[in-house]
Amino acid sequence: MDYSNRRYLIFPTNQLDKVDFSQVLETSKETVRKSVDGTKTFVKYQVTEVTSSYTESYTDPETGETLQNTIQKGVYGRPSIYSSEYPEYTHSQILDILSTEEWTQPIEEEM
Repeated sequence: MDYSNRRYLIFPTNQLDKVDFSQVLETSKETVRKSVDGTKTFVKYQVTEVTSSYTESYTDPETGETLQNTIQKGVYGRPSIYSSEYPEYTHSQILDILSTEEWTQPIEEEM
């Protein structure tokens, strides 16, 4: 599966009520994964990255007039919870983070 346009945002669990779950790939605040101590969580979402601005032309179906729309360079599709206060991560970055003891409790071996 291609995760090149998937992004992840880690933020405090006390901000979960601010998440619009129609904008992310999780279903509810009850189903998000939390850090081991329960203070952090994350959401994942798809973005579209436009690497350079461009203009597209189209015909208005009602008037027949040719119109233009300029798409600016940038990243589109971030959820409303997005803030520069919380770092945004790629798929490989989040996998590294989630494998730490902050997010995954060590498995205790039975002897």
